[in-house]
Amino acid sequence: MPSSPFHHQPRQKGVALFIVIVFVMLSMLLALWASRTSMFNEMIVGNDADYQRAFMAAEALIQDAELDIRNERPDGLPCTGINCRNNIAAAAKIPLDKVEAMRTLAELDTQPTKCFSGLCTKRSGRQDFWNYTSALIPAPSNIQPGEVKLSDMLDPNVGARYGQYTDATLGDADNPANPILTDRSANDRGGWYWIEILPYDASADKSRLIVNNKGASNNNFLQLNMNPPVIYRITAIAFGRKRAADGTPVTRAIIQQVYARQNRKD
Repeated sequence: MPSSPFHHQPRQKGVALFIVIVFVMLSMLLALWASRTSMFNEMIVGNDADYQRAFMAAEALIQDAELDIRNERPDGLPCTGINCRNNIAAAAKIPLDKVEAMRTLAELDTQPTKCFSGLCTKRSGRQDFWNYTSALIPAPSNIQPGEVKLSDMLDPNVGARYGQYTDATLGDADNPANPILTDRSANDRGGWYWIEILPYDASADKSRLIVNNKGASNNNFLQLNMNPPVIYRITAIAFGRKRAADGTPVTRAIIQQVYARQNRKD
């Protein structure tokens, strides 16, 4: 019997289609993972960049506060403009002698926040007022007498802005300043600094540098030539540009330093 020209073909089981679908799904999962990783890395880089800008703004505020204490402009010349310390209320002037220092501290002590126009006297209790904000959940309820919240310190009559008392400019179109420093649209935007005037007892100082340890004369010590006998604790806070859904700042940079102003000898 002659053989038939038609041969029986085995039925396909769909294995190839199943393999293709698996590879497509794996490719989609890989693409989704790469996309989410890219978004996560971008978020990290964005947050870090926002913090770096805020940190640079806080550093600029610290330098501006030092100029404020010395009554100088950024170019090193004496600050004599209308916005300089010498032309504002007596309670907000940098003291030039011990009598003025005591009077200024007494006037600052009458303020609810112990501060006025960027000058402060030391508050009682915990000093990290930036950790006590109304945005905390739950809101801080354990504020002790003499302690203040950050929202109370963010006020034009309490803190000082960049260049407010030094004639420092915020830049121009050709040389723009840090955008954080130029943002003054709300109290919790931009940056602030506060200068605490702390009485200094030179007789209790145990940290003077020894120039020559031979002999018993006090001339062997490098004396601090300070008049009035006060040191200044500067606190600067700069808010980043990123905001939460409710408008509160996401990024904050805080720098604090102690500054001893020494009189230049003739």
